[in-house]
Amino acid sequence: MPIPATPPEKMSFWEHLHELRVRLVRSLLAVAVVFALTYAFRFKLWIWAQRPFLEAMARQTGKAVSSLDPFAFTDLTEPFFSMMRLSLWTAAFLAAPFLFYQVWAFIRPGLLPQERRLVIPFVLVTSGCFMAGAAFAYKQAFRFLGDILFQEAASAGLRANLHASDYLDLFISTTLITGLMFELPVLFFFLARFRIVTARLMLKYWRHATLAILIFSAFFTPGDVVVTTLFFSVVLLGLYVISVIVAWIAEPRSAK
Repeated sequence: MPIPATPPEKMSFWEHLHELRVRLVRSLLAVAVVFALTYAFRFKLWIWAQRPFLEAMARQTGKAVSSLDPFAFTDLTEPFFSMMRLSLWTAAFLAAPFLFYQVWAFIRPGLLPQERRLVIPFVLVTSGCFMAGAAFAYKQAFRFLGDILFQEAASAGLRANLHASDYLDLFISTTLITGLMFELPVLFFFLARFRIVTARLMLKYWRHATLAILIFSAFFTPGDVVVTTLFFSVVLLGLYVISVIVAWIAEPRSAK
């Protein structure tokens, strides 16, 4: 059912809720459609997901990746639900451009006419930032995290006997959080565009931002290791600097 093109200032609270419900339903349907495809390739996805840690384990043990088999299960339902969860999150990642478009469609009525034409750049930039964050987590964050954790285990003489569900918790949370972290410049673009923050204000309170980044990294980064907290803090600080530049570009210029 098409949503009437009511001006945002005339839309009631219930009309906004109806708009939100439509966007959520469309998003869920898109993820469900992609899930039907990703579930068919769940075992190949599992091989791809465990590769970063197997490579880290091979570097610390000196063994070939193909000879490593550290994963086990103690619950008969664990492999089934683990593969289903991996397929579902992969579907959400692949459907990210459509999901970001639904976000844009929801906030579009509150934008100026010239800003509403930015739908394609918005979807491309948000999707690109999210995918770049996920790729960074897969290529760099897991390499860094895996080397630290497996080096500690190897030094203690421990043998790996990992649960697939526990590893997927770490894999999915790290990939998802890093992807969202890379959306920071997009967030500050809109905050600056709506005059909520300015580049000068962000530079003025950079110490407060640094403290907030350290607290966020301590609570939400995986591994419970100080080194990983510092690693993700440096990444977030770099994104904060980029966000300052983006906010400066996005700030509306008042006519003199």
